[in-house]
Amino acid sequence: MTQNHNHDCGCGITPEYVDLARRRVLAGAAGAAAAGAAALTGSAATAATDEARAYYADPETPGLPQVDMEIEPGRTALVVTDPQIDFLSEDGVTWGVVGESVTEQGTVDNIERLFAAAKAAGMPVFISPHYYYPHDHQWQFEGTLEKTMHSIGMFDRLGPLNLGNFEGSGADWMPQYKKYIEDGETIVCSPHKVYSPAQNDLNLQMRKRGIDKVILAGMSANLCTQAHLYELLELGYEVAVVRDATAGAKVPEGDGYLAAIINFRMVANAVWWTDDAVKRIAAAS
Repeated sequence: MTQNHNHDCGCGITPEYVDLARRRVLAGAAGAAAAGAAALTGSAATAATDEARAYYADPETPGLPQVDMEIEPGRTALVVTDPQIDFLSEDGVTWGVVGESVTEQGTVDNIERLFAAAKAAGMPVFISPHYYYPHDHQWQFEGTLEKTMHSIGMFDRLGPLNLGNFEGSGADWMPQYKKYIEDGETIVCSPHKVYSPAQNDLNLQMRKRGIDKVILAGMSANLCTQAHLYELLELGYEVAVVRDATAGAKVPEGDGYLAAIINFRMVANAVWWTDDAVKRIAAAS
């Protein structure tokens, strides 16, 4: 797909801003370039940094009741939102604003670890992707980040029945995930259009398979991942969020990942690290 990102979206995140932010991220975090390269190739696992773990640590003395979720085979699935190039690759159009968080959390490799654990355990895996078709660009009103995504060509495809130029585009899967997603077993749902799965078939596909518990990961933390959490909770699912298998934008308006973590703690049935999630998945198989 041919994407033209050389214009101002009128939202304060111009291509120039993204490029400058990307340089700041790569220059400001020690070893970030190497970590990003490893994440793209899948040749080495990258965990959340010690600094990120400390900065986003849970409170030593929680003020809210602590709850948890038990994995039950046959009733539990892994759901991954937007495991796509535009969110997770240095070549993606949002790397300038999400790259720092993705790198800090080791998000790319942590998502792959979840895929591998679920496949080894025979756990159902569902993908809730984000695609925009030409008719989606004719919407008459948009929210701030909708406007941003549409203007920079994020997740663009030529049409719902057209896979031309899809391979390697920003809408495509991260390369290291393809062996899990394209194995003939993973359920790739219809695309969600704003943030939540309210307009796609994720709920239908899971209910038809007897799923009522979800391990949730993917991008991005305070947008699609959080919106999926809320929608699934409203539909009666139990949901455990894997906190370092997601990441968020860092912009002058705030730290999206921090906003999400606060809300995950308040509403999810469990908030796990990838290490814990992988062990639980294996133990329950």
